[in-house]
Amino acid sequence: MESFIIEGGHQLEGTITPQGAKNEALEVICASLLTSEPVRITNVPDILDVNNLIKLLQDVGVKVTRNDRHDYTFQADDVNLDFLDSVEFVKKCSRLRGSVLMYGPLLGRFGKATVAKPGGDKIGRRRLDTHFLGFKNLGAKFVFDETRNVYQIHGYRLKGTYMLLDEASVTGTANIIMAAVMAKGTTTIYHAACEPYIQQLCHLLNHMGANISGIASNLITIVGVDHLHGATHRVLPDMIEVGSFIGMAAMVGNGIRIKDVSLRNLGPIPDAFRRLGVKLKAEGDDLVVPHQAHYVVDSFIDGTIMTLADAPWPGLTPDLLSVLLVVATQARGTVLIHQKMFESRLFFVDKLIDMGAQIILCDPHRAVVVGQDHRIQLRAGRMSSPDIRAGIALLIAAMSANGTSRIENIGQIDRGYEDIEKRLNGLGANIQRVDD
Repeated sequence: MESFIIEGGHQLEGTITPQGAKNEALEVICASLLTSEPVRITNVPDILDVNNLIKLLQDVGVKVTRNDRHDYTFQADDVNLDFLDSVEFVKKCSRLRGSVLMYGPLLGRFGKATVAKPGGDKIGRRRLDTHFLGFKNLGAKFVFDETRNVYQIHGYRLKGTYMLLDEASVTGTANIIMAAVMAKGTTTIYHAACEPYIQQLCHLLNHMGANISGIASNLITIVGVDHLHGATHRVLPDMIEVGSFIGMAAMVGNGIRIKDVSLRNLGPIPDAFRRLGVKLKAEGDDLVVPHQAHYVVDSFIDGTIMTLADAPWPGLTPDLLSVLLVVATQARGTVLIHQKMFESRLFFVDKLIDMGAQIILCDPHRAVVVGQDHRIQLRAGRMSSPDIRAGIALLIAAMSANGTSRIENIGQIDRGYEDIEKRLNGLGANIQRVDD
């Protein structure tokens, strides 16, 4: 296991460019399973979760050509369907959350898939009911294999239908869309997720020959086609990394420019930081975060305490609440962080409390942060990263702390952030990676 050793108190200054979006990359890479022709994807982030998914696709017979570090061509013209039923495949899927996105395209093109319980962040229950109900609506059948504790899904004649999703699940929507693009007839998905990454997936599929309308809304209509062909696609900048850099710039920045952020796809993220008093300036498609000695938490019009809560898109993404919470610890004012969508994501705040942050954890979903306006500097500490987003939040806290901190289990951070210590050290941070 590796750890980060962070010497706090160093100011960051300069320009940084966000990586490609992890969540989009997982979706569009899996979409390559829907055709036998080459699909070229650029701006692919070189991170653990994406790399593990690419290896899994290679294991099932997909030809993968690495044109450049962030540029891949995938060709699924010789998929090993027998391997998809193997114990080895099930074990690998159980260790990788992104593997769940293979089920829709496998079902849509080959008429079958084997479902294992996926791995990923330990942030509470992340049920797959939405995926399975969508597949069932299309006519798929489920058979439970007790010997391997997996489900076999069969759907050789999927038929389009109307469905109302029980929740606006991002991966569920992506999976159902990919299963439906070659189903017979028309599929209508109401209460669909409409995140930019779902929009990007739909645009790629349309470039491959699909017929999808209602993109960017929660009502998606798909007219099934007989086959899909190859295409080229570029992954958007990662909005979560952009938000993470805004948080770092607020806490320890001496003027940071975040390049090529795709402003139109950031939704409510910039305004969420502005509500904490963080100044942001848009210049073209860049965001500039100037040095601020103080940032003051806004309040609602009636004077009540500011609340930041996550919600399905175009609401505030839950992936950034951890970063916003850390930024609030050094703001001037009080804010309520309400994590509605996952029940275990706020449990990392005990580590921030140990560092001197003034936080009241009300319950698994709500925390009140009393900002200290830099009057009380966070103390260095030893901690462990419980998930990707809490990990980056703890890293931001450690960079602003007085003294030297150690963060263990940084494999969690590596799952979502590419070369993070090298890129931040280039801005002036002092972060060392050590092998435990």
